[in-house]
Amino acid sequence: MAHGKTKNSGKGNTTAECEQADRYQPSQLMDDVADAKTSGRLDRRLYERELTRLQEELVKMQYWVKATGFRLIVLFEGRDAAGKGGTIKRITEPLNPRGCRVVALGTPSDQQKSQWYFQRYVEHFPSAGEIVIFDRSWYNRAGVERVMGFCSPQQVEEFLQSCPEFERMLVRSGIVLLKYWFSVSDDEQEARFQARIDDPTRRWKLSPMDLEARNRWQDFSAAKDAMFARTNIPEAPWFTVEADDKRRARLNCIQHLLGKVPYRDMTPPAIKLPRRPKRKPQARPPINEQFFVPNCYR
Repeated sequence: MAHGKTKNSGKGNTTAECEQADRYQPSQLMDDVADAKTSGRLDRRLYERELTRLQEELVKMQYWVKATGFRLIVLFEGRDAAGKGGTIKRITEPLNPRGCRVVALGTPSDQQKSQWYFQRYVEHFPSAGEIVIFDRSWYNRAGVERVMGFCSPQQVEEFLQSCPEFERMLVRSGIVLLKYWFSVSDDEQEARFQARIDDPTRRWKLSPMDLEARNRWQDFSAAKDAMFARTNIPEAPWFTVEADDKRRARLNCIQHLLGKVPYRDMTPPAIKLPRRPKRKPQARPPINEQFFVPNCYR
């Protein structure tokens, strides 16, 4: 059965309507968020219901990807605290990790700095039947490296010239490349930074680099606009996700991703568990010879 023909279980457009066309909204410098604003956060019950439905579709998609040898790269870019990690988590939750990998590379080593810039990313590309998700990608050069002064203007220019050709080569080889930019407003980013500070379990998400980037909002906006102007190619266009509401952003991104993969439901039929064979009596060691984790919650 082909996907994308059923209606949403809550309010909003049908899946088919959402997949008809990508919206085009030209943005001005330092204006990442589109004009279309939604009022309030998406209802939690609707969000959870739709997330469950979409995650079931993701599983169907992965079965198809494996069966057909499809190769898919999905990369996520955007400002700090824009919601990339949360969306990636919801995408990968239901999927078999043997066929779906998340790549989040750290600072390059001295050896990697001496390599061709794209080299350390290429080694993580998918084989037949695999999905690879990049939590930040080679676009670090056009973003954080450029703004923070980690590379020279010549290196930035070389990247902006090479990147479109590099991506066209990937597409010609049969890889489908989806590029998502998560757009968050200044006020919302500030609120999320403060929430991380207030939550001891999430403070690790806020690094000194994030705080420095916070002071360079306009520089990042200019770098993003320049990056879009040079790398938004027909073979691999940029798709902007309005991310001030995390729930809407996650659902919209997953729905869009599903619409870009021509999968059909290839979920294998449910198996019927056979009866277990009769077991012969077996002598077991005394239970008091084992160590057990204390039951602290009664």
